[in-house]
Amino acid sequence: MGESRSSGSGSVSVDIERISFGGKDHLVRTRCGSVSVAVYGDQEKPGLITYPDVALNYMSCFQGLFLCPEAASLLLHNFCIYHINPQGHELGAAQVQSDAPVPSVDDLADQVADVLDFFSLGSVMCLGVTAGAYVLTLFATKYQERVIGLMLVSPLCKAPSWSEWLYNKVLLNLLYYYGARGVVKECLLQRYFSKEVRGNSQCAESDIVQACRTLLDERQGENVWRFLQSVNKRHDLTDKLRKLWCRTLIIVGENSQFHDDAIHMTTKLDQKYCALVEVQNCGSLVTEEQPHAMLMPMEYFLMGYGLHRPYQPSSSPRSPLSPCRISPELLSPESMGVKLKPIKTRMAVDF
Repeated sequence: MGESRSSGSGSVSVDIERISFGGKDHLVRTRCGSVSVAVYGDQEKPGLITYPDVALNYMSCFQGLFLCPEAASLLLHNFCIYHINPQGHELGAAQVQSDAPVPSVDDLADQVADVLDFFSLGSVMCLGVTAGAYVLTLFATKYQERVIGLMLVSPLCKAPSWSEWLYNKVLLNLLYYYGARGVVKECLLQRYFSKEVRGNSQCAESDIVQACRTLLDERQGENVWRFLQSVNKRHDLTDKLRKLWCRTLIIVGENSQFHDDAIHMTTKLDQKYCALVEVQNCGSLVTEEQPHAMLMPMEYFLMGYGLHRPYQPSSSPRSPLSPCRISPELLSPESMGVKLKPIKTRMAVDF
């Protein structure tokens, strides 16, 4: 058992602290239940918060990206990474008590604020995938002063369409009775990956799909049911997007089931602060399927904050990140499999 700490409000505490996969895992008690947070890097650096998609944790959602040496150089040299897992989605998680209330999406966003309070973080960068991108976007609308930038992969921002709601209801029923296996697992893999890597009768599925399939076997169906239930009751953020002033980088797989949602979100954000990247021949989970395609867009995006690889601090690393004066373009060669809309990063320029 690790040390026990609490925030000034007394609403957040660490119950367990252990070393795992090179990082340190914390079980953080929030106002809406406990969540596992894996911390990587120097906690004196600015914080980067990650949040995964439905049925995934930080290992199955972000491992491909963070195993890229270039990503490690770019992100770990500039940030301390705080991977938030949805409740009950961490490795080896037990089933959440059945009588525990299912949190709303607003509760999930408030959990992110509680995690920041525990680690004494002020404003942070956020990186989320699909449902996780929705949670972090909602967090940004509720706590604007605590978000300096959003990097969103195949994000959601609208309430579920009638067809998505009905599809999710079928999945919820299957999860409730059979867990995250069989047809449920196949539906989740279709949510994450393109047809090319899922394979067919002529082509075997790729290693990344096989690895994800194995990790899904470990997931408690009840816990996935709870997160999907929250996401299926999400509300529309469209009207709040225009009021977001933080810079936003949206990366979406061209073959993602949520491609239209990402395009919609781009059109509703203030165009001075938003950039869109479409990754060719890729599904929703770009962080695993084509992580190298994210590197150049992220590097140019972070250059807008004066961050680059390698990191040369000019002031206290805990101080807020100050945008640089020059707004770089997001360049992306076809050889990397990245297709950019003919727009710039559209970052605010302070002269």
